[in-house]
Amino acid sequence: MDRIDSALLTQHLGFTSLEQDLAPSTVKKTERLPFTIKIVSDQAELSKAVEMRRAAYGRHLPEFAETMDVEALDAAPGTVVLLAQSRLDGGPLGTMRIQTNVFGPLAVEQSVRLPDWLNQARLAEATRLGVARGAIGRMVKVALCKAYYMYCVENDIDWMLITARSPLDREYEAMLFNDVYGQNEFLPMTHVGGMPHRVMAKPVALVRQRWAAVNHSFYGFFFETNHVDIDVTVASRPDQADGVEYSGLQSLSEA
Repeated sequence: MDRIDSALLTQHLGFTSLEQDLAPSTVKKTERLPFTIKIVSDQAELSKAVEMRRAAYGRHLPEFAETMDVEALDAAPGTVVLLAQSRLDGGPLGTMRIQTNVFGPLAVEQSVRLPDWLNQARLAEATRLGVARGAIGRMVKVALCKAYYMYCVENDIDWMLITARSPLDREYEAMLFNDVYGQNEFLPMTHVGGMPHRVMAKPVALVRQRWAAVNHSFYGFFFETNHVDIDVTVASRPDQADGVEYSGLQSLSEA
């Protein structure tokens, strides 16, 4: 499979630009959420994210969850940690870590060798996803996925990557992620406790067109609704590389 480059698709194949995907002109309504999603910027927020990770992973990997703590990757360049917090009491409701490959290998590369068509592209991998139980958790998960997409658009990422265990892999299939290796192939993932996962990817430049073509149920939530409670911006640094933002915790790791 060849690299799907966002700029080439826009210039030569008639696809809308990624900036247009999230442009105000495409929005039909503004909607407030019962929670906020932002990039972690201090140790207190990171502690909430780790608390959420432990609770979520504890439901299916209790021994691994007990070992979870703040990780070096949380503050690495090109990495951000998202935190969903209740607007009512500020309690953590979900978290996701997004790592780009601008400064080094992705976490998934601890477990597998990525094919050449991905090694030539700008990648972002979502890991350490955890959400609260129940209906609010399901809503937070979809909103975190939107935040992941927004971050990729704003940072010129070509491909979104995830690893998914069964049966959660079916949720990502429904969001039109495709297998990087064999169809429905599960591989042991060192960076998620050795549990077998599918490695799946989705081209950022084609998300809107593909979802429109199948009338995806999340299309309106992602592309026609302005969620002011989702903010994936982080302060830029004068020495940042290649347009990809540093971690919101970078200054803390250098203190």
